[in-house]
Amino acid sequence: MIEENRERYINPYTDFGFKKLFGTEMNKDLLISFLNALFSNEEKEIEDVKYLNGENLGDGYGDRRSIFDVYCTASDGSQFIVEMQKAEQTYFKDRSVYYATTPIRQQAPKGKWDYHLENVYTIGILNFEFPNNEYAPDSYRHEIKLKDVEDHHVFYDKLTFIYLEMPKFNKTEDELETMFDKWMFVLRNLSRLLERPVALQDRVFKKLFEQAEIAKYSAAERRQYEASQKEYWDYNSTLETYLSKGETKEKLQIAQRMKAMGFDIKIIAEATQLSPEQIEKL
Repeated sequence: MIEENRERYINPYTDFGFKKLFGTEMNKDLLISFLNALFSNEEKEIEDVKYLNGENLGDGYGDRRSIFDVYCTASDGSQFIVEMQKAEQTYFKDRSVYYATTPIRQQAPKGKWDYHLENVYTIGILNFEFPNNEYAPDSYRHEIKLKDVEDHHVFYDKLTFIYLEMPKFNKTEDELETMFDKWMFVLRNLSRLLERPVALQDRVFKKLFEQAEIAKYSAAERRQYEASQKEYWDYNSTLETYLSKGETKEKLQIAQRMKAMGFDIKIIAEATQLSPEQIEKL
């Protein structure tokens, strides 16, 4: 059952929500299940993961518009960046490629090295669709590798980008067949559900719903979640306003509003394309 106005379970698109479900040692089995669902059609099975320091991917959370939570290495040596992207940004693809360079560079040991690299995966859970109808309306999972332009064979198979366009996933509970379907449904609808659907009776989802139930949180956790939820709402509201306007005067007004809300100057500059100096003067 889905309910639009009430909230029993946390919103996984918030910073707190995503970290709670996928970014803690206690819940790493949820992350492992999700990753294995992504590779259900391939000869790859992740048995365990070790969390790494995600702050290596930037100067800090305030320097990124997206919700970035998970940076880990799997038991087979593969490295994963898993990112919840709240909204489209101008250089989103550039940023994905830039982030992927960190786990590549960090594999280089000191001293002599033969340049052998482990697999690197960047996984983007997108709360938006790629612009300009880049992909078909019913295509929501995209796997990108380096390929030869002429014959399209994979030139390098150790660098993979997987993007999930969440707004395109519209399957109902009755249409869920695979574990991938089930994970997509949960991520798309969790905060609107009032109870665990019959189709999601797998053990991993039993734990997920237990971990996602707001009523079971301590007072401190609820305050953290509420702050994260407010930040999510404020950001979406401000972004919608920004996207509907384009003049410099209007950009300045939007920047002023974002600054008053407490947004970091780098985030404001990225959203409005104004210089940090212009924003500082507001």
